[in-house]
Amino acid sequence: MKRPRFLPDNMTLLLFGVVTLASLFPARDTVARGFEHVSTGMIALLFFMHGARLSRQAVVAGLTHWRLHLLVMAFTFAIFPLMGIALKPLLLYLLTPELYVGILFLCVLPSTVQSSIAFTSVARGNVPAAVCSASASNMLGIFLTPLLVSMVVVAHGENHASLDAMLKIVYQLLLPFVVGQIARPWLQVWLGKYEGTLRMVDQSSILLVVYVAFSEAVVQGLWQQLPPVMLFSLLGISALMLALIMALTTIISRRMGFNKEDEITIVFCGSKKSLASGVPMAKVLFASHAVGMVLLPLMLFHQLQLMVCAVMAQHYAKR
Repeated sequence: MKRPRFLPDNMTLLLFGVVTLASLFPARDTVARGFEHVSTGMIALLFFMHGARLSRQAVVAGLTHWRLHLLVMAFTFAIFPLMGIALKPLLLYLLTPELYVGILFLCVLPSTVQSSIAFTSVARGNVPAAVCSASASNMLGIFLTPLLVSMVVVAHGENHASLDAMLKIVYQLLLPFVVGQIARPWLQVWLGKYEGTLRMVDQSSILLVVYVAFSEAVVQGLWQQLPPVMLFSLLGISALMLALIMALTTIISRRMGFNKEDEITIVFCGSKKSLASGVPMAKVLFASHAVGMVLLPLMLFHQLQLMVCAVMAQHYAKR
């Protein structure tokens, strides 16, 4: 039976299920500490797999289209954060300071890989350029996101970063990623053979981190601090930010003379934020009691971007 179009994707349904589970049965004390250790190992495995899957040839092959890639990187790591800062008066009026930190964190994350490429393909855009831009965004994000967190989130979110957090980025994220890249020649065939199973490992890692984060947040009183009206405000803000960034990517790509195929790539790669990268990075960069609140804007934005981009991809495909 065909899946109803109005239903979210399976991963989103699982995420909301995990949040519900953590709200009703949060992990506490010894159980929470056990899950914390397991999730740390799963994050290292997740970034090892990212490194092993990322094709260096795809990145190198696409570098000749440098104007497109620079524009996508500018949207991802410059215009998005500036938008979060510019909207600060409105966001702090509607949201708590903790949720505003989550918005800023969302703004400094890299783009998605799989969905950016998939939507570009459906819309009949420049797929090789999308592969290069999305892959390069994730690779650069390992370096740029922690740097931008220290510059943007700390300055405007009244949080604090530490040398310990930077070291965690190196040994929990960067080191496994580099090892994965080195091991790629030996693992490439095996990765292709068991792609479906490995995707389940990826998703399980994200779900476990979300459960641990929201368990801690619930124990700390998350839902007492977050009334339903604020959730609707957060959803509205996510829609506003997505509309602004998609309008900007479309207008600027046209003004710069890109053809329709390149415009599609810029719109889909420059407007997305990666849940797969954001969840483990949040766990490393923020205190455990703050991670649940920080991830909430990303989870809502992630679902919204998938729904809107699916409609836009079909619209582009009909041209």
